[in-house]
Amino acid sequence: MKIAVLVSGSGTNLQTIIDKLHNDTTSGIEIAVVISDRKKVYALNRAKQNGIPTKVVRAQDYEDRVAFDQAISLLIDEFAVELIVLAGFMKLFQSPFVKKYRNRIINIHPSILPAFPGATPVADSLAYGVKVTGVTVHFVDENVDTGPIIAQRVVPVNDTDTEEDLHDRIQIEEHNLYPKVIKLFAQGKIQVSGRMVSLSDSISDL
Repeated sequence: MKIAVLVSGSGTNLQTIIDKLHNDTTSGIEIAVVISDRKKVYALNRAKQNGIPTKVVRAQDYEDRVAFDQAISLLIDEFAVELIVLAGFMKLFQSPFVKKYRNRIINIHPSILPAFPGATPVADSLAYGVKVTGVTVHFVDENVDTGPIIAQRVVPVNDTDTEEDLHDRIQIEEHNLYPKVIKLFAQGKIQVSGRMVSLSDSISDL
């Protein structure tokens, strides 16, 4: 199965997907293209170091967000991508794009959704004083972090945690969970009915 990974930053989740799936000849999963909305991010270097095609599509180069989405859509279709994987990609897709690829776009978010959506979930979790937070992998819909939930992992919050401490522990779970969800999707083991997502196999077994 060919996937596209969309990035905006350093690409730690991308690296995990490269290591655990793309470079594993038994996975059946190929990163066909890495697309960034920013130039000179380290995620692009990670892709290039592994021989993966890269493309930069910047929102400011298009007349509106629909045109920006269309430019990405052309690449998705050009590379025959079956699953769009957001890995730190910080743009919200417009309705026509989401409708075209419904249940073929996934994202990973560093909280237990629906708690703490948006751009600063780790800081928000600490500020609220929660005792647990975690990671959510979900399908993307037209709104911010509101799509059907595929899988979640819990991460305890310590009284002494800084934002960096908590983010580092959350990332460990992200790097464990995301490749497993992608693999289940590739195997046809994720079914969606409305907001309900069912998995044919347990993620913990992978």
